[in-house]
Amino acid sequence: MLDVVAAALFPLRCPGCGRPAEPVCADCAQTMARPAAAAPPRGVDAWCAPFSYEGVARELVARVKYRHARAATPWLAAAMVTTLEEHGLGDVDVVTWPPTTPARRRRRGFDHSEVLAGEVARRIHRPAAAVLVRRGGDAQTGRPAALRRRGGPQFVATASPARVLLVDDVTTTGATLSAAAVALRLRGARWVGAVTAARTPSLR
Repeated sequence: MLDVVAAALFPLRCPGCGRPAEPVCADCAQTMARPAAAAPPRGVDAWCAPFSYEGVARELVARVKYRHARAATPWLAAAMVTTLEEHGLGDVDVVTWPPTTPARRRRRGFDHSEVLAGEVARRIHRPAAAVLVRRGGDAQTGRPAALRRRGGPQFVATASPARVLLVDDVTTTGATLSAAAVALRLRGARWVGAVTAARTPSLR
């Protein structure tokens, strides 16, 4: 009921032009660029993303990450699945995500990567499972690239099927995906793929 009331009082508007849209109008969606080709981070066998992290795509990811935008999450997940299919990366045993810090989860009330992973898993008909535990490392948002690499997150895998798909919102240096992939491989994963909603125009 609260969602219905909120939608009536505060209709969603396109982050590009401001017109009513859920979550982006068709015209502005056409402006969302694909990312440049880039090698996967260390430990990751294959990696794809539908959008370059700029403009409208950047705002959509922010709405999911900071405001739990209900309409933006499935829209981004659908684009991620289309990209997975284009690259032939959907044949996995389980879908998982690199968890955010406990402090950020408490503050926001949710883990945006977990929400995205659940949507992606549902669309490719695979189970989503929390098989990674965060053991340390600072949150990466807003940190310089050098600090991201030196003080990146540390994960421990509690289980790891043979083929695992990592889902995250955005990648800048690839440090988070790499740390997660290394943990999964130490647990026995033979293949680790990754899909992110967006990727920075140039990896730093």
